[in-house]
Amino acid sequence: MMRFLFDPLKGEDWRSWWSARDESIVETLVAIALVVVAITVVRLIARRIMRRLMAALVQRAEGVKPSRDPEGIKRRAETIEKTTGWAMDIVLFTIASSLVLGELGFNVTALVAGFGIVGVAIGFGAQTFVKDVINGFFILAEDQYRIGDVVRLGDVGGSGPSGVVEDISPRRTVLRDLDGTVHFVPNSAIVIASNMTMDFSRINMNVGVAYKENLEEVIPLINKVCEELQADYPDDITTPPVVLRVDALGESSVDIRIMGNVRMGQQWRLMGELRRRLKNRFDAEGIEIPFPHRTVFQKSDDGSTATLMVGHGPDD
Repeated sequence: MMRFLFDPLKGEDWRSWWSARDESIVETLVAIALVVVAITVVRLIARRIMRRLMAALVQRAEGVKPSRDPEGIKRRAETIEKTTGWAMDIVLFTIASSLVLGELGFNVTALVAGFGIVGVAIGFGAQTFVKDVINGFFILAEDQYRIGDVVRLGDVGGSGPSGVVEDISPRRTVLRDLDGTVHFVPNSAIVIASNMTMDFSRINMNVGVAYKENLEEVIPLINKVCEELQADYPDDITTPPVVLRVDALGESSVDIRIMGNVRMGQQWRLMGELRRRLKNRFDAEGIEIPFPHRTVFQKSDDGSTATLMVGHGPDD
């Protein structure tokens, strides 16, 4: 090597050496260019096939079950396409790198063996990341929830955060709860996903009345208020709420269960409105909504006892 640097080739020897090197460099560059072109063409074709496949799957899903959110279906297909495309790009990049290194004269087998050892070490640290991506793919493919849904995420051992889904990626799901707090949940940590706004939602609430009230009068009155709510919100209520049953005989009240189906995500607003209307109607009809009472016995210095009734309700 040192001799080559300080004793350059001359004449025909130099020209023959350069000619051989020149041909080798040109062949190598042409081979690398062909590899890059081939990988690029394969990537474009695969992306187009994937895009058409996603469109066909969306149309099939729409035919089997009408969409509750056409834009959500489109976003889900795009996210799945992005996720699978990301994985495909990694595979193609690995293949292209191996071919290019081979053309440059590197021992690819030795490199693969060396990278394999490093890959095993990295793999142990990347297990959670791989689990995140795999679980994220199934979340998207199975349409467990979408952006805009209200969900609760957790595991078998206990409940996790709940809120509105703001973003879904292959690695994590982003929720914003009622307080405005944003939760970043790794997809591998999601064992149970409870979707409270899929397809439809439900009014499911109890209202308590005093034991002295006549249920044969109270139940028809509640149903009447529910009918009025249905008339005022026809687009939001799909199945009119009605009294389902006398749900419990509580310590201070008879609990009546009301149930009905509503448009997804509207259950909280409509339950609040129904409670407001029931309170006003009960007040107008003289129906008591019970609240806890406490009896206090107070003993004076002369030994006499006074009884004081203390209420714990809105009129205290």
